[in-house]
Amino acid sequence: MRVLFVSSGTSTSGITSTVKNQGYSLRENGVEVDFFAVEEKGIKGYLRTIPKLNKVLREKHYDIVHAHYAMSGFLASLSKAKNIVVSLMGNDVLEKRHFKYINLLFYIFSWKRVIVKSKGLAKKSYGIKTEVIPNGIDLNRFIPMTKEEVIPVSGWGGEKKHILFGSNPDRPEKNFCLAEKAINLIDGVDYELHFLKNIPHEKVGYYYNSADVVLLTSLWEGSPNVIKEAMACNVPIVTVNVGDVEDVIDNTKGCYIIERDEVKIARKIEEALSFGKRTDGRSKVLDLDRDIIAKRIINIYKSILKT
Repeated sequence: MRVLFVSSGTSTSGITSTVKNQGYSLRENGVEVDFFAVEEKGIKGYLRTIPKLNKVLREKHYDIVHAHYAMSGFLASLSKAKNIVVSLMGNDVLEKRHFKYINLLFYIFSWKRVIVKSKGLAKKSYGIKTEVIPNGIDLNRFIPMTKEEVIPVSGWGGEKKHILFGSNPDRPEKNFCLAEKAINLIDGVDYELHFLKNIPHEKVGYYYNSADVVLLTSLWEGSPNVIKEAMACNVPIVTVNVGDVEDVIDNTKGCYIIERDEVKIARKIEEALSFGKRTDGRSKVLDLDRDIIAKRIINIYKSILKT
């Protein structure tokens, strides 16, 4: 089976690690996956990319074209790709509300299947029949590790408590301003704040394991990988109720879901820092192993090819 992944390639690392890793997991399960990166931004940039994608589609036959994010889905449809699967990732449903009407139009006339990352996104997909499949995680990479193993990589030693903000604070949707207000209210704790920014994906697990708590305050998410990966490392978590964190965290002791209030977030950070041990979060995310998720996606591809 040949599959072409179509996705934005304008991040600092090109195609995002989330999309790449899903493609790699499909390859490990016998699917031939190629990547097509959209190297321009905005509607005009995507329209200018149509001839490039058409050229790729003419040169090689693909059984499935899997587009990630709505804009890539629009591009695939306008390029006359066949058997289009679209993964809506979060902001293309929640942030850009006008997209819901455009998404529905393309779904009716062109998209074979639509994947969303959480039940919440499914409810907001405005008449589109969706498959809820969260991003998988590499349970061989994200594992609990000792401080002795991780400190040489992160350098976060000493007596201070280490708070890891689980994203790039420069991204507005990650709502760092709320995290900053909460952290400034923490009492009686000698702490150091870190960011999940410009860290190679293969090293991220070391930084989770170096943290005493992982913090997420996003305005919206689809199915935040940072929460699932931190759970796999048994790290305490404080997060706002976003994406599918309720389903992922469940009742895990040492992990806290809190409303967007800086005072309440500060108190939960203090509670997480005083938890004093690792969680049993890994046991809650075993069904999110990327190999299991890959097989679910392959089943979708097969169902399309049978029709």
